[in-house]
Amino acid sequence: MYEKSPFAGQTFASFGTAKRFCRKCLTKDMPDAAYFENMYEYIKNLDEDIKAPDALYQERLSLCRQCESLLNGMCRICGCFVEMRAAVAKNYCPAINKKW
Repeated sequence: MYEKSPFAGQTFASFGTAKRFCRKCLTKDMPDAAYFENMYEYIKNLDEDIKAPDALYQERLSLCRQCESLLNGMCRICGCFVEMRAAVAKNYCPAINKKW
């Protein structure tokens, strides 16, 4: 269960009585996945000439899941949905140390 935090729209995950700040979700892991159906349709229909191979896409998402800048499927550095950025082969991580 997710509850609204009084701190700038942050979300907390509730497990029993304990609450913790949750920030390691990709949009496909969120309960309202239907809301993001349009984004997944966009990724699915990207032209093969610009689309990242699936293995590269999954590797990028794995790195994003570990990143401290991931918040609710978005990159806090640039504001993009990481799944959309990772899907295009020429794109790169906006972090100073460019994780991918």
